[in-house]
Amino acid sequence: MDPLGAPSQFVDVDTLPSWGDSWEDELNTSDTAVETFQEDTIRSPFLYNKDINGKVILWKGDVALLNCTAIVNTSNENLTDKNPVSDSIFMLAGPDLKEDLQKLKGCRTGEAKLTKGFNLAARFIIHTVGPKYKSRYRTAAESSLYSCYRNVLQLAKEQSMSSVGFCVINSAKRGYPLEDATHIALRTVRRFLEIHGETIEKVVFAVSELEEATYQKLLPLYFPRSLKEEYRSLPYLPADIGNAEGEPVVPERQIRICEKPGAPEDTQEEEAEGLGVDLSFIGSHAFARMEGDIDKQRRLILQGQLSEAALQKQHQRNYNRWLCQARSEDLSDIASLKALYQTGVDNCGRTVMVVVGRNIPVTLIDMDKALLYFIHVMDHIAVKEYVLVYFHTLTSEYNHLDSDFLKKLYDVVDVKYKRNLKAVYFVHPTFRSKVSTWFFTTFSVSGLKDKIHHVDSLHQLFSAISPEQIDFPPFVLEYDARENGPYYTSYPPSPDL
Repeated sequence: MDPLGAPSQFVDVDTLPSWGDSWEDELNTSDTAVETFQEDTIRSPFLYNKDINGKVILWKGDVALLNCTAIVNTSNENLTDKNPVSDSIFMLAGPDLKEDLQKLKGCRTGEAKLTKGFNLAARFIIHTVGPKYKSRYRTAAESSLYSCYRNVLQLAKEQSMSSVGFCVINSAKRGYPLEDATHIALRTVRRFLEIHGETIEKVVFAVSELEEATYQKLLPLYFPRSLKEEYRSLPYLPADIGNAEGEPVVPERQIRICEKPGAPEDTQEEEAEGLGVDLSFIGSHAFARMEGDIDKQRRLILQGQLSEAALQKQHQRNYNRWLCQARSEDLSDIASLKALYQTGVDNCGRTVMVVVGRNIPVTLIDMDKALLYFIHVMDHIAVKEYVLVYFHTLTSEYNHLDSDFLKKLYDVVDVKYKRNLKAVYFVHPTFRSKVSTWFFTTFSVSGLKDKIHHVDSLHQLFSAISPEQIDFPPFVLEYDARENGPYYTSYPPSPDL
């Protein structure tokens, strides 16, 4: 607490100039110049946006001194790291912070965890763990650092925080090149503000004197302050600018194309050796190890070297590994979405499972964890006959599960899931979703098409499942009443749709 009448050492973020204020937009003073630029020039993937620039602040100073809703602390897995950022935060926050951290029981790389700010001006501290950088594992480090920034922002959004003060998460101790890390930080924040900008008013990048020059250099690439700066920055953007959320694009997660899938394995290995490239790091992430060498397995299948029984045994082993992982993993963040839950039974006495599409923020969650949660919930349900009710109601493009994920889920799950699934009721479909479903069930998976029932209104659904047997999200009822009129509480029993 500052002595009475003494100036506070803390800095209110509302008094700091935004990134947009630091530029005099000469180009926009001429309407003719703007029209010519727009008509004749290729635009950057990071467009000039005055509103977004007004939310971003670059400030040289100690993040612990910021008076904002939350500041970010970069630490190690035990949350005990000794670095200038953490040391300052601990000193100003007081001894209660250390006690609160012990309750968190550590933090994994890429995760974000929340504590109070205690004696800080900031109400909260978001703790995250940046990756250790090794050039051989650059892809993994990029993905982890992206997760740090994304998860901090997601936590801020969930907690309705109006302002967040970022330190430079990649500490020198962990060896991450400053410029590479800055690209990831800036583009992740930019993409998040594009999608969720209405939820956060201020994002402050608190940097040291050594870091300031790099941020000054790279900020115009992702937050151009005029059309002219956007145009001038375009040639300096890196080749990998991430996907729509800023996440690094990982080549080994893309479609694999093998020149001769039926050729003997040793021939292909000899060709690979001739490239003189170390490919040992490809597929080294945890989920690839769980599935084994997929390409090798497919080659063996094409060559007829795996019997049907061997394939089933191999698939069962793979599923059991996923199930063990699902039972040991902390999936509380996925469970909190309330996107999958058990309700009553249908008219034939079969268990009803509900999937709420609107509650699945596909672009913001780890979809592998979503798959693990599905297995965790469904493993004991699928031993008996069951049906799925999928509410497509009021979903947006950020809620749509892509065909690659659905195909992976279909391939991973045990045979009992497919055998005992008797119907999928697709509620409030759109024309686009109907077309996508037809393509998926026709070309990607077999045996599912006849189980899909598109349901335009709850009246239709109630001919197969009594309304008392389903826990409806309120927005589904409101939408259906608006579009199709109110429903009644009792319906005569009738056969499946």
